[in-house]
Amino acid sequence: MPSLRIVLCPNCSLSLRGALIFFASLSALTLGIGAAFAALGFWPILLFALAEMLTLGWALHESLQRRFQAEILTITESDVSVELRDRRASRRIVFQRHWAQIRLTCPSSRLHPSRLTIESHGRACELGGFLTDEERRGLALRLRRMVGRVNESPPLALGHG
Repeated sequence: MPSLRIVLCPNCSLSLRGALIFFASLSALTLGIGAAFAALGFWPILLFALAEMLTLGWALHESLQRRFQAEILTITESDVSVELRDRRASRRIVFQRHWAQIRLTCPSSRLHPSRLTIESHGRACELGGFLTDEERRGLALRLRRMVGRVNESPPLALGHG
C-alpha cells in the first residue's frame, strides 16, 4: 500500500560538543572574574556568577533536549498517523483520512504563533509547534493537498508535492 511520510524536527544547530565548549569557556571567564573580585573582598559577586552559570547550564540542557523531538506523519490511502517523539516517550495518534481536517488557526495577537492541527471526531493533534509561521503555512498547504477535505480523499501522489 503506498504511503507518504513527512518527518518534522526542530532546528538544533548547536551540537553537544559546541554547547560544552561554549559553557566551559564562558564558565571559566565568568568564574575567573568572580574569583578575582572575591579575592578583593567582594565575595557576593562569586555567588552571583555561580548562579548565572547554573542558570546557563540549565538553559543549554533544555535547549539540547529538542534534538530528540520529532513529529512523523504517515499518510496512507485510509489513515493519517502522527507519531510524536521526544527523549522520554513516543505516542501515536491515528486519524481516518476520509474524515481528517487540516486546520491552520490564525493567532488573536501578532505576538502569538499560528496553530496547525489535524482534527477528526472530536480529537485534535497540534503539528509543527517548533516551526515558523511561514513553514507552518507551507506544511498546511501540503497536508491539505495530500489529505483533502472531509469526505474527500485525493489519490496519494508519491512525489515531493
